[in-house]
Amino acid sequence: MQRHASSSPSPEPGGHTGDAVNRSRREQLIESLPKPRNSAGRDLKSAVITGVSLGALVLVCIFLIPTPYGWYPFVAVAIALGSFETLSRLKEAGYILPFPVVLVGGQLMLWTSWPFGTKGLVSSFVATVLVLMFGRLFHHGRSSAPMNYMRDTAIGIFVLAWIPLFGTFAAMLALISRDGVPGTLFIITFIVCVIANDVGGYIAGVLFGKHPMAPAVSPKKSLEGFAGSVVAGVVAGALMSHWLLNDFWWRGAIMGLGLVICATLGDLVESQFKRELGIKDMSAMLPGHGGIMDRVDGMLPAAMVTWLFMSVMSMSVA
Repeated sequence: MQRHASSSPSPEPGGHTGDAVNRSRREQLIESLPKPRNSAGRDLKSAVITGVSLGALVLVCIFLIPTPYGWYPFVAVAIALGSFETLSRLKEAGYILPFPVVLVGGQLMLWTSWPFGTKGLVSSFVATVLVLMFGRLFHHGRSSAPMNYMRDTAIGIFVLAWIPLFGTFAAMLALISRDGVPGTLFIITFIVCVIANDVGGYIAGVLFGKHPMAPAVSPKKSLEGFAGSVVAGVVAGALMSHWLLNDFWWRGAIMGLGLVICATLGDLVESQFKRELGIKDMSAMLPGHGGIMDRVDGMLPAAMVTWLFMSVMSMSVA
């Protein structure tokens, strides 16, 4: 099923009438798309059980298994599942994307970053993009021109950057080391700041939320909630930097601010992504939560900014 018709509708007597027809067709297409089974509402009990289970798994990967031997496989599974559910949704909407290229390329990006750092990550990303571009070119054979080539290739590159590229930076937090501070503490700092961002935004939004932040994209997000996220994220970053990383508190505050901004924008990106596909959740993989991407949407770009900031901190003198 194609998202866009291959031919334009016949002109209407007035521009407004034509726009109404197009909107009606888009609405019909959105309604026809499959919805995840849990899109009607959240099961609080399932959500709590899933959240506690994931939290316990993260703790095991961080504390019981030496870093990065536990953290890297955990991120690898999250990247694979997030990529798969995203590709599945795009396939339902009519996009043609090679699952093996994106899934294998995403894992290649992650695992080459362990021994080779950003050089391995960037090299694998470029190689995967080239395979995606050339493979899509001949998807219909050598004798047939590819249909929607630019659309599918562009969304494929977007997925590669959005999930495995950004996700790899989360894994690479385990490789940072400065003045005897192990990578485990950098991971903990990142997770605590993310939790503070979510909790602060939720509490402030529920208690004081009146002014929508981006109503056309995500009606439930408020400016008051964003302010709560900023306060909580900055405070958490400052405290973790001072107590855990043995660094200046103001550096952690700046990092927390950058994390909150990127996490919020990451949430909006996924909201718009789902809005254009006409879905509520990326999947029903996590009972009570939706899909993997519904949980890590904001964490992905935040991980890249956090890694960048912490890497700069590790090269400077505290």
